[in-house]
Amino acid sequence: MRTSFNVPDDLVDEFDRTWREEGIENRSRAVREAMREFVESHSRLEDTTGEVVALVGFDYRHHEVIRELHGAQHEYQDVILNTSHTHQGEWCLESLFCRGDAERVRQLTYRLRDFDAVRRVKVMLIRDGPD
Repeated sequence: MRTSFNVPDDLVDEFDRTWREEGIENRSRAVREAMREFVESHSRLEDTTGEVVALVGFDYRHHEVIRELHGAQHEYQDVILNTSHTHQGEWCLESLFCRGDAERVRQLTYRLRDFDAVRRVKVMLIRDGPD
């Protein structure tokens, strides 16, 4: 299937540099691999049930969204145990250490992705299920 996307030039340049450095044969293959990684990451979060321990990291433009982000974090204080915040130029990097029901962590993740000023959200499931 052929398709097209609108992608900022700087991201395309960085993507092209990365797949070439990795020795991937062409951009199409690199896009397929990136899509697989996205699907696998998303599926693991979607398929997990019960109690989890997770790290949710995200970056955002502080001045554009801080009040709304704080509001969202308060909505999920039942699963957020700890937060860490650092400044990276005009961007901020935040990490949320979470423990609780997988559905609540999933909802928090999706809520963070709803903000236009949030560039990316990454979830690392540290532990899922009873141990």
